[in-house]
Amino acid sequence: MQQFEGRVAVVTGGASGIGRALATRFAAEGMNVVLADVERDALEATAAELRDGGAEVLAVETDVSSAESVEALADRAYEAFGAVHVVCNNAGVGGANVAAYRATLADWEWTLGVNLWGVIHGVRAFVPRMLDGGEEGHVVNTASIAGLTPLAGNAPYGVSKAGVVALSEALYLELERRGAPVRASVLCPGIVNTNILDSGRNRPEALRNPVPERPDPAQERLRDEFARNAIAPAEVAAKVFEAIRDHRFWILTHDIDSWIRRRSEGILSRANPQARPRG
Repeated sequence: MQQFEGRVAVVTGGASGIGRALATRFAAEGMNVVLADVERDALEATAAELRDGGAEVLAVETDVSSAESVEALADRAYEAFGAVHVVCNNAGVGGANVAAYRATLADWEWTLGVNLWGVIHGVRAFVPRMLDGGEEGHVVNTASIAGLTPLAGNAPYGVSKAGVVALSEALYLELERRGAPVRASVLCPGIVNTNILDSGRNRPEALRNPVPERPDPAQERLRDEFARNAIAPAEVAAKVFEAIRDHRFWILTHDIDSWIRRRSEGILSRANPQARPRG
């Protein structure tokens, strides 16, 4: 895409973190923004801030794990603006820091429901309408470096993000085969300064586990790693905007080439999996 001013962008998980930075960047480019999030107060606060900056904003409380909720989001976006040109299926949760064999069904249902099914619902709700509209457009699905390299200790998260990568690659090829004016990208961020480690605040009551008796040391180590290495969400938003403008599929925020190379070479040599380096 080369034309952004006056176009329409939809961002899920738009009330904080990467989603908020994306919405802010799109608004700065003169786009109308449809902001979706499950947190009503944060959603309204972000929408108000963008409106104060002069942007046209529609805020829609949305649970991306629900197909009906995402379909309603699409309905509202098209009713308000008549078209959608950019969709960022960005809403996500941190998942459960627990071994694959100890993760509960609730852990799997919550993490995959938001991180993977949320993207599936977004693709199904928006892409057919974007294609019918016949205008140029772009879909950005948020995965993670965890979708590209082995992740021990949080299998639900890794599985959800690997699924988003596979879905996005298929979507890109399908749109290309069709010769569609709509493109696709996958965003694979590393450590970003967001509140994803506190995403349990939005976990549905029916999918909650009993509260642990003591703090999780792995969670505390992860918080320390975030404090040392996290980049700003605005840096991610800048890379996403450039990828949309330049028609690039892969959006990586950190240099993990050596990790990807080691994994790829391991597959080709039939080597057993190795944990990725820390830090």
